[in-house]
Amino acid sequence: MLLPQTKEREYRFRLALRMVLPIFALILALIFHTFITSNEVINISFYVEALLVLVFSIYFILYLIYKGFDINITDSVTKTFTRQYLYKYIRQEIKANEEYTLLLISIDNLHEINSRYGIKNGDKILYEVTLWIEEYFKHKDINNFPLGHIKGGDFLIGLKGSKSEYKTLLELMCLKSDEFKIDDIEIQISGAINDISLSKDINYLIENLFELQEQNRSSKQVTNTHEEINPSELESFVINAIKQRTFSLSTQDVFSNDKVIMKECFIKLKTQEGKLLHPKSYMKVLDKLRLMVDYDLMILEENINKCSFIEDEKFVISIAPTSIRNPRFISRVKELFDSNSDSRGRVVFILSESEYYPRIDKYNSTLQILRDIGIEIVIDRLGSIHTSFLYLRDLDVDMVRFDSYYSKDTNENKHRAVIDGFNKMAHEKGLKTWVKMVENEDMNKISKELGIDYLQGRYLANLENIDE
Repeated sequence: MLLPQTKEREYRFRLALRMVLPIFALILALIFHTFITSNEVINISFYVEALLVLVFSIYFILYLIYKGFDINITDSVTKTFTRQYLYKYIRQEIKANEEYTLLLISIDNLHEINSRYGIKNGDKILYEVTLWIEEYFKHKDINNFPLGHIKGGDFLIGLKGSKSEYKTLLELMCLKSDEFKIDDIEIQISGAINDISLSKDINYLIENLFELQEQNRSSKQVTNTHEEINPSELESFVINAIKQRTFSLSTQDVFSNDKVIMKECFIKLKTQEGKLLHPKSYMKVLDKLRLMVDYDLMILEENINKCSFIEDEKFVISIAPTSIRNPRFISRVKELFDSNSDSRGRVVFILSESEYYPRIDKYNSTLQILRDIGIEIVIDRLGSIHTSFLYLRDLDVDMVRFDSYYSKDTNENKHRAVIDGFNKMAHEKGLKTWVKMVENEDMNKISKELGIDYLQGRYLANLENIDE
């Protein structure tokens, strides 16, 4: 048992003991008074009954006090429902209503507020935002709705009805928050919405809300524009696809000096009915189900098989950094390359990671193992996420690929200058450079003028299904 749990039990017991002692003393006083004032012989049943009353009184009071600490309804800072109680409440609401909607409202810059203004001001912001949310819904004639604090700056609201009834309301709320300030502290609010048409499992619904919020935060949208799949069904689709190794593999050519050098691979899992699942819909499911290593190995094995009948060209695969740092993955990669000598020097791994991995020496050692067996390593999305710059500085790799935000607009002077700077920086480190989203002749010409090593885009080549 953890120390906080031990201390909590000690605190509960001491409090219960202090409350039960007066009752215990009163019962004892009653018994002694009976002994003193009674002139007749007391029946033995009196002693038995008195003892039972004493024991059960103590037990009952201790039990009530102890169990009372298990019920935490409101959060001490925000005065909203705690997550545990909110989940219980909403589950009951979902069972009782045919249509029910969940809204996620988040303070996106809470961490910055805590860092700059202190935790005390951060707590005040949390409380003031709950009052602001409540006031906003009151103006829309929505009262007595469950509002709970999930984590950090995230709040969950439950409303009766379908999400179509509240979509506009939430969009207006997010727009109204653009100039929202508390004591001159800027508050950045974002939101997402779904309903039980997706699933009746509250855990799936909340996970989906966070995914929607991440996708739509930059555009201030609150609904998903993609087709939604029931989360439990999606998990089943993914598990079956991995077990049965059913997926679609497409490629796009990558050129150097107008010659095809590599083929980048794009994967879509297949359901039993033959429907294709886009990676955006299932990548997080793979992580949740701990199947990312199996997925990456499945794709790698397929590409190694292709090396046996497609000559010279390299196959480029996006691999999860967590897979690369997994010993089971590395061990299996060695086995595959030892038994397929034709694949050496013909496989390229693309890495993209939003959080910097601090054990950089160990990471470099792992990458060197892969490079020693003939795998080239690419850092993706250079210029978009901060880890791309840190990894360019710290990791021993072979190539960098620029983020499409810059590369698709190289004809604009400001982006052209940025790409030129990235290109020179990479070349000075002895790395090859790669640009994608070459969509027209002007972009193709400018990319060549800048001396970028590898070019890719629909202007040069379309996607092809490799099985065909």
